[in-house]
Amino acid sequence: MAKRSSSRDVDSSPHPQGKMKLERYNSKPTEKAGGEGGEEKNNQKALKEKTYLEESSSETSIRLKKELGFIEGVGVIIGCVIGSGIFVSPKGVLQYSGSIGASLTVWAASGVLSMLGALSFTELGTMIPESGGMYSYLHTAFGPVPAFLYMWVTNLTRSSAGTAVIAITFGQYLLQLIIPDCEVPALAARFLAAALICFLMWVNCVNVKWVTKMQNVFTVTKIGALLVIILAGIWRLGEGHVEHYRSPWTGTRTELAPLATAFYQSLFSYTGWDFLNLVTEELKNPNRNLPLAIIVSTTLVTVVYTLANVAYFAVLTPAEMLSSEAVAMTFGTRVLGILAWSMPVFVMLSTFGSTHASVFTQSRLVFVGARKGHFPTAFGLVSTKHYTPVPAVILSGLVTLVMLLVPDISHLINYTAFSATAMQFACILALFWFRYKHPEWPRPFKVWLAVPILFAGVQIFLLSVPVIMSPMEVAGAVGVILAGLPVYYFAVYRQDLAMLFSGALDKLTLLCQKLFLCVPEGKAE
Repeated sequence: MAKRSSSRDVDSSPHPQGKMKLERYNSKPTEKAGGEGGEEKNNQKALKEKTYLEESSSETSIRLKKELGFIEGVGVIIGCVIGSGIFVSPKGVLQYSGSIGASLTVWAASGVLSMLGALSFTELGTMIPESGGMYSYLHTAFGPVPAFLYMWVTNLTRSSAGTAVIAITFGQYLLQLIIPDCEVPALAARFLAAALICFLMWVNCVNVKWVTKMQNVFTVTKIGALLVIILAGIWRLGEGHVEHYRSPWTGTRTELAPLATAFYQSLFSYTGWDFLNLVTEELKNPNRNLPLAIIVSTTLVTVVYTLANVAYFAVLTPAEMLSSEAVAMTFGTRVLGILAWSMPVFVMLSTFGSTHASVFTQSRLVFVGARKGHFPTAFGLVSTKHYTPVPAVILSGLVTLVMLLVPDISHLINYTAFSATAMQFACILALFWFRYKHPEWPRPFKVWLAVPILFAGVQIFLLSVPVIMSPMEVAGAVGVILAGLPVYYFAVYRQDLAMLFSGALDKLTLLCQKLFLCVPEGKAE
């Protein structure tokens, strides 16, 4: 007998290739069918219904369109990864590694580690071709609770706070161009950050093609800016200025705690290599384009990051780098002369593109969460005009705007760095679980088993050191995660809050449908 679907009833271990248990919005109880023949007929009818993993065969079916090709996929990853970090804070890696040689090694090794993780997530993404990334993988492997906790941490702090910090950086560098001789007003920078987020919310609501084209432009801009730095450094080395590399290992620190911190500093600049997995359903031919985009973009970022640091050290001494608040700015002043003003422009454009990519991917996580019952139904609606998840975009943007009101957002991000690593580790465990429990599932891209094993080993090291060296920060991170448990229990499992506010939630859904011309995904126009 068919059973009315709810967030508790979602099958947590479905077959990934379209044979998942159907999840329908506003589903009605099915009439009891007589005998096995009736059940078979119902099953055949259910199989004919479209799920969200199936491409629409109807022109009038409302769902997110597949607008992302290989180039756009590369643009999303590079847009999320390359923000302000490589321009502003390479000194953190040098500070904790102790020498030029160790610093460059950490940057290159972090890129290799990111590649190991990216390859592992590629197998997950092609095996489970569903948007949501880590949320979908945790939900499929371990059920709704870990998936909800991931979404709780990501939407409450990690993505929203990170996006807010990048947007504030955009505002600061824009103000530096407008009033170069004055101190940047903190409040004005936040107002500009809010304006940027509102503009990007509008773009993401109106047209996905605009989103992808803008992302391609910013990708070229970011790579171009880093190429300017790299070529200037190569020119400097070609002139014979290699004095900084004569003793590259002097001062190298060998203690585990500083080494782990150096890796955390570097890996923060690589954050975002898994963000294309958040929008898998909007990717054309994901079995080909997902692995290709991830491998190309991660390799490109690793090479560019490492060469950019080589260029920095060709111009700046370790002492100069450690004393600089913005390494790229100091580099530009020393090398570019009258064109030094271009560095703030490059950083501003880079942060614009990174904020843009973050708003795009973050909204898809909200959308998928609503589809599985972890958010109100209103945030799983799709615009009948633009084919975009307008309510989800608005919600993710509003949460980011609220984060702009937090005085010290960076402190909040420190708490979530540990939880982000823990969630990645949990997804690697999910990969091992799928290999053991479901070896028969199709894997268009199957990674060599040593790759996730090595990645998991490094993750264990990165998780262990903070527990010993910074127990209070780890306790704060665990506290943020566990705070989601009572929310899940009352809002999702027991649905007490949902029942208490059912009238308001129904009105919210109706308001979104009328205001934004939205319907549940899969419905006809």
